[in-house]
Amino acid sequence: MDHLFSQYGSLTTDVGCGFKPQHWHDLQNQQQPIGFFEVHAENYLVAGGPFLQQLQWIRENYQLSIHGVGLSIGGPQIDKTHLKAIAHLINRFEPHHFSEHLAWSSHGGNYYNDLLPLPYHQASLKKVVSHIQQVQEAIQRPLILENLSSYLSYSSSTFSEAQFLTEVVKQTGCYLLLDVNNVYVSGINLQMNPHQYLQDLPLEHVKQIHLAGFFEDQDDNGDRLLIDHHGAPIDNEVWALYEYSLTLIKQKTNCRILPTLIERDNFIPSLDTLINEALLAQKIQQKVLQNELGNSRVITNKTQYEFA
Repeated sequence: MDHLFSQYGSLTTDVGCGFKPQHWHDLQNQQQPIGFFEVHAENYLVAGGPFLQQLQWIRENYQLSIHGVGLSIGGPQIDKTHLKAIAHLINRFEPHHFSEHLAWSSHGGNYYNDLLPLPYHQASLKKVVSHIQQVQEAIQRPLILENLSSYLSYSSSTFSEAQFLTEVVKQTGCYLLLDVNNVYVSGINLQMNPHQYLQDLPLEHVKQIHLAGFFEDQDDNGDRLLIDHHGAPIDNEVWALYEYSLTLIKQKTNCRILPTLIERDNFIPSLDTLINEALLAQKIQQKVLQNELGNSRVITNKTQYEFA
């Protein structure tokens, strides 16, 4: 599958934002200081109209990533009609990246507006591997698979999530999208050590990073419960985990900095606000690159991350 990335190209820029139609006029009026935009595939599965015209303009002026939310990679089966529509979209716009989630969102013909976790055992592994191979055959390029934010775990699991993802990558040749906010959210909700999770991942196979905000609540026991709602600024603890992630990736991949996306899907702020978060991510990237490998350290949330 590596040769397919060479054929279609890969994101070569450092930071980007999710595109929202309310930012369209700002985008047209001024060149933005970021290199790529990302869209949700399911918003563009139409025959024509302004959405596709906007997407074509973005593809011509910036690098493009397309992010799927409806293939239900961990579900009982892949919807062939939906996969065909996704493949057509990818063939038409030739994005630099296409990604999806390690999750399920459909069952018995019913589709849910959620990305749901799956048990990590051999039966799930066999199913996910088969589905990813099916998707990669249809889109003729490697899939980039995102780790999920979780609110529960299954007692039937025999792998950790990091072990499961490692096996999926090994058996399919797919790549990973590291959502740092999801790592932090799952770490709090499942009482999992996010630093250990990152150390256990095959970081050399990560092609892209996502950063987003969460909503904080409490569970019935009064413990912290984090909801990955993409509707708030990125939390300082997530920025710290992002710097730690980049430090580990640098150690494993000889100073490779990965394209990082700022996600915001609810309570959409101005484009300038999102651009400022992207530029802060860029600033952290540069900081990590400038540190010598031997001096890399564990970053804690005592560091304060501020906009320039």
